[in-house]
Amino acid sequence: MKSLFITALALLMGTLAGCATTFHSSKSEMEARPETLYEVHLVDADSGTQLSMKALAQKLAHTDVIVIGEYHGHQAAHLLQSRIQAALHHQRPLQVLSMEQFNLDNQAAIDAYLDGKTGETEFIEDSNAWDNYRASYRPLVEFARQHGLPVVAANAPAAVVRCVGRTGPGYLNKLPANERAQLPGNAFMDTPAYRDKFSAAITSSHSAAGEAMSERMLNTYKAQLLRDNTMASRILSAHKEHPNAQIIHTTGTFHSEEHLGTVALLRQRAPDVSVAVISPVVWPADAEKAPVEKSRNKGDFLYFIQPLPQEFLDEDRERKAMSARFQRPNNETCQEDSP
Repeated sequence: MKSLFITALALLMGTLAGCATTFHSSKSEMEARPETLYEVHLVDADSGTQLSMKALAQKLAHTDVIVIGEYHGHQAAHLLQSRIQAALHHQRPLQVLSMEQFNLDNQAAIDAYLDGKTGETEFIEDSNAWDNYRASYRPLVEFARQHGLPVVAANAPAAVVRCVGRTGPGYLNKLPANERAQLPGNAFMDTPAYRDKFSAAITSSHSAAGEAMSERMLNTYKAQLLRDNTMASRILSAHKEHPNAQIIHTTGTFHSEEHLGTVALLRQRAPDVSVAVISPVVWPADAEKAPVEKSRNKGDFLYFIQPLPQEFLDEDRERKAMSARFQRPNNETCQEDSP
């Protein structure tokens, strides 16, 4: 799976993500952990009140951009996204779907599929869709296709992100003019809180190492900022092109929780555009009730979910698997690699 998960300092980091799904009547408190990996407990972060899907949709009726964070591949997150998409469409039929899961250089492949010019397998191949597309994102794209709604490939081109991570932000200056023009101005706009969060996420999983590694980590962070700035720019372009439409953006939760990443950059670039963040929270194994108070800063709305099974218990196998998963293609070169 083309997960965008932060892995190792020597490997280009992608992103952390989120998930969940099944809805209950409004209650003041949640009574038990979600029973299945499809179920969520959906909560208003401000009041701590549990929400039904209808109540959530009503609260979001006049919001310009709804950002739904996910843990990539979690069944509950993807089911939740689909249900939110449909519920919001029922009350505001003008809607745009924006997705981190497609890169902007594959927009033509998405448009061809939506226009009925290609079949699904052709679309998946042409758009370089993630390996879990059919299981996780097909319902979102199909809903948009069936209702004639635009789908925006919001992420930066993967090859450009990798090369920024390897050689630094100056790589953008080496791109052909037409490729650079697709990327946002001020492509590495930043916020201090996001940088601190990124650094903490890296150092909590990997040991720090020397000045050279610090430079590599900085380049990796710049690659992360390129993703976030590109997504913010693509969302705002869609808002400008469809000013009366509501935009739903799906993304790994690291890009949006605590109103950081893409969300912070959206607000910097367009303060008048209203944004709501829906973030996943893993139900704690050691608590009878989910700690809304502890997690409410993660978003405007929270959805509590079961944790996914742990991938590895053997650290050596995990390290080898991560290296293989994120190894760059043998034929990939950045312009600075060329003689």
